[in-house]
Amino acid sequence: MSDLRIAITTGEPAGIGPEVALEAAMDAAVACDLIGDAGLLEATARTLSMRWPLPDRVRVVHEALAAPAVAGTLDVRNARYVLRLLDRALAGWRSGVYAALVTAPVHKAVINDAGIAFRGHTEYLAAATDAGPVVMLLVGGGLRVALATTHLPLSAVPAAITRPLLDACLDVLQRDLRLRFALAAPRIAVVGLNPHAGEGGHLGCEEIDTIAPAVAAARARGIDATGPWPADTIFVARNAMGVDAILAMYHDQGLPTLKYASFGKGVNVTLGLPLVRTSVDHGTALDLAGKAQADAGSMREALALAAELAQRAPAVPVVPDAPAAPRGGREVDGRA
Repeated sequence: MSDLRIAITTGEPAGIGPEVALEAAMDAAVACDLIGDAGLLEATARTLSMRWPLPDRVRVVHEALAAPAVAGTLDVRNARYVLRLLDRALAGWRSGVYAALVTAPVHKAVINDAGIAFRGHTEYLAAATDAGPVVMLLVGGGLRVALATTHLPLSAVPAAITRPLLDACLDVLQRDLRLRFALAAPRIAVVGLNPHAGEGGHLGCEEIDTIAPAVAAARARGIDATGPWPADTIFVARNAMGVDAILAMYHDQGLPTLKYASFGKGVNVTLGLPLVRTSVDHGTALDLAGKAQADAGSMREALALAAELAQRAPAVPVVPDAPAAPRGGREVDGRA
């Protein structure tokens, strides 16, 4: 792992992102760049009674805040700052500086309140890298749970469950479970949308019309997919532990079980990107910010998994016209 360098974006400055990023970076076995405001990170380190300057393997890549950050208090003036952190990390990946990206949590509402259309990291990174279909995968508690749809109102989910969507999700899952997770023949369980997986059409027809045909087509393409499974059956331990991944139809179908099994240790992985990206399984926790009470367990796991996946990934693509280092701002080494 010694030759890897991983970018860590420190996320919403009023939340716990700077705290958990610092703690995880200090404990990591890999070299890391913390991308964020250097003054904020120094103040955070002192709050955590952490040594400053930081050790040489942990660098700070400075990106200035637009306005002073107050722990626990959102400020729309810093919304674009949060996105600039992602842009800095992507520029470094394109130029071959970073082998992977780990993201601290952001606050979607304040970014949208600033007049910026933003659905989440997954969508932002997919657009920025011109990726094809992407899939959100949560890893933890012995489970891998992927989502067919992510941040949608529940009322919009049935219409979003289409054959092209499920075909793409299953293809991405198959490819990246093999490429990133070294599973030669991944077993994928596909969950139904309705209670009891539709009860033969009596509780909904999405399983008959869309999900079962997608599973059959995936099997014809060589994917070891089964289903549609009732959600209350597939997450029974003997079934869940018999597959390599579960494809849930919507956010709150798949994540409650995984978070119950692993909260504070779970990792969000974006499949389908041309780079390795992991993140935490929690939000900005504004109520804990600045109090040295945040649990950095999920961030530590995200950083460790990013390093593991990056070692298996193909060589980082280098764009000839990209800058030699992350663009904008200045780099400091964490020294006061």
